[in-house]
Formats: sequence, C-alpha cells, structure tokens
Amino acid sequence: MSKRKSRKLKRNIRNFFLLTILVVVSVCIGWYLQRKDNVDTSEVVINYEVVDTKKEYKTNLVMVGDALIHGIVYETAHKYANYSGYDFKPMLKYTKEIVKDYDLAYYNQETILGGVELGLATYPQFNSPYEVGDAFIDAGFNLVSLATNHTMDNWNLTKGKTIENSVNYWKNHSDEILAAGSYTSFEDRDEVRIKEVNGIKYGFLSYTTYTNGLVVPVGREYLVNVYDKDLIKEEIERYRDKVDLLMVAMHWGTEYMTYPTDEQKSIAKYLSSLGVDLIIGCHPHVIEPIEYIGDTLVIYSLGNFVSSQVGVERLTGLMASVDITKTEYHGKTTIDFSNIMGTLLFTDRNNGYIVYPYHLLNDNILSGYKNYYEKYSKVVTAYSDKVSVRSLEG
Repeated sequence: MSKRKSRKLKRNIRNFFLLTILVVVSVCIGWYLQRKDNVDTSEVVINYEVVDTKKEYKTNLVMVGDALIHGIVYETAHKYANYSGYDFKPMLKYTKEIVKDYDLAYYNQETILGGVELGLATYPQFNSPYEVGDAFIDAGFNLVSLATNHTMDNWNLTKGKTIENSVNYWKNHSDEILAAGSYTSFEDRDEVRIKEVNGIKYGFLSYTTYTNGLVVPVGREYLVNVYDKDLIKEEIERYRDKVDLLMVAMHWGTEYMTYPTDEQKSIAKYLSSLGVDLIIGCHPHVIEPIEYIGDTLVIYSLGNFVSSQVGVERLTGLMASVDITKTEYHGKTTIDFSNIMGTLLFTDRNNGYIVYPYHLLNDNILSGYKNYYEKYSKVVTAYSDKVSVRSLEG
C-alpha cells in the first residue's frame, strides 16, 4: 500500500472514531438534559393561592308574649266580627305594622285552640277559637309555642279533642307557621322539623315546667312537652347538627315576678351548655330581663301580649327583636345576634283590647305612660348593656 493511501486510511479511521465519540457524547448530553428536564418538572411545586371567602347570611326575628284569651277578649272579638264568628285582627293592627318588617316572628299561644265546637272557655281552664291563630298568621307570625301550663286544659272533659283540634289546626297551617310543644303521637313529636330563611336553617322546640296540676297520662307524654333534662337533651341533639339556628321556648318562672328565679337561671345555663342559640321565655305574665349566658341569648319573659289581666304590669308586654347573622369562615359556622331591641307594648283592655306600642300611647290611653316606660325599660336592660329599648319617639 502506498504511503498516500496509508495516510488516507488512518485519517478516515481517526475521523470515524471522532465522529463516533461526538455522536456518543451528544447522545449522553441529550439524555442528561432530558433527564434533568424530567427531574425538574417533577419537582416543580405550583402554589395556588387559596382564598377562604367569608360568607354571611342575615335574617331577623321579632318575638311577643302570651296570647291569653280570657272570655271578655273573645267576646270582644265576637263584636269585631259583627257577632258572626270571631275577629281578633283589630287587636293586632299596630303590632302587625312592626312584624311585617321581620322574616321570623314568634308568639306564645297560652290558651289551647280547641275551637268553638268544643265550647269556648275562660279562666281557669281555657278553650279558644281558631280565629286567634288566624289573626296571628295574618299579622305575620310564623313561630308559635304550644307548650304552656294551659295545654292540658279541658283535655279530660273533651276526651282529648282540645289538643287534637289544636295540633290539627297548626298542621293545616304548617306552610305558614312552625308550631312546637304539643303533638298527637310520639312519632309526631319526634319528627325533626327544619325550615330555612335567607340561607339560615333553623329549628324550634318548646317546653313547659307547669301543667297546673293536670296530669299528663302515662304513655301520652307527647300531648305536651313537659321539661325534662333527658328529653330536652335528646331532642336538642337531634337538631343541633342539622340547623344553624336553634331556638327553644320555655314556659317557666313565677307569675308576676319581674326577675328570673334560680330555676330559670339553672335551666338557661343547661340549655346553653347543650348549644341552644336563643331561649324565649314566657309564663310570668310580666316582663323580665334579657341577658347572655355564654353565646346563648336568653329572654326570661316577654310578659303578656294580649290578655284581660288587671294591672299595668300585666298589661305591659315586651316585643323583642334581634338581627341574626350566620357566618361561614375557615370551615366553621357561627350565629351572632345584634341590634337587640325591646319595644314595650300595652293592651288597652278598656277600648277593644288593642295592643299599642308605647310610642303610640298618650295619657288618654294610659295615664302616666312615660313613667311606666322608664320603669319597665330598666327591667328589660337590667342584665345586659347589649340590650336597648325603643324610645317613645319611635
């Protein structure tokens, strides 16, 4: 082989090896870069900003006390109806104007609505016409407590028809009003009744500590919810996780006493420990203070709303109102009350049992009404500086 060919062959071999090395190095670099890219991609952490939005839902509630329908009250309603049935609506005309501004409105049906077919009756064992309920529904009320010391009135005499008629009346109006405290069976009592307003789910329960010595038959305890710590704990537990707002009406205390008893305070603390948001008290027939126990708002007594009892203290009732806010934030739901306001009311028993807000009174309707306003305002606000009373200027 000539020297020229030998040099050419060596050059070709060298170039081949250089090309081979270059290819191998390129492949290795490509593999490395590809692997590096894959590793970097797998290690990339994408941080999405989590925005925990606070959501608020609002409603409001107004509450009045006892519809205590004495004979003279339903006789007056009979006159309003021109002696054809009964019309209680004129008695509520001024309070209706206030109630219309509220989503929720509560009252206590002190006397049983057994209807005229069972014979109307007055003190000491009452039976009232259905038209009482008609008037309250017309006025915008949609929560009614049925557990009172008069729930068992005339039950034996009518062979149970008073409660049956009453419960059926309220069931027939269940789209308009939520009733609690008296039932026709255990199944009826144990049914969980939940309603919703403005995104706030609410439940409502009712109990009485008295039955005026009228014994509830064994095996028929559903007729009226008599306060029992175990029963109320069981019922509250059925509701608590299903609702945002849980309200309990309590028929308790001592008649004509303007401050709560030790028993009332003890029950209120117990209900607060069970997670009740609002306790609405009746039975004393006079106004008692409002206060907080923990996060629980307690209205010890709203007094009478409409009645024929004698004395300014028994003819003066309280219309209590609150704004309610449900807040959802960080996975937690809370209920808060604000603008806790009391409006004093007076039933004019001398002129048709019309219920007047105090700011509509004058000395012709109630002589010295300004002094009574000062007296009862002090009772309402005695336990809490978070409570105010509507002024006489309205």
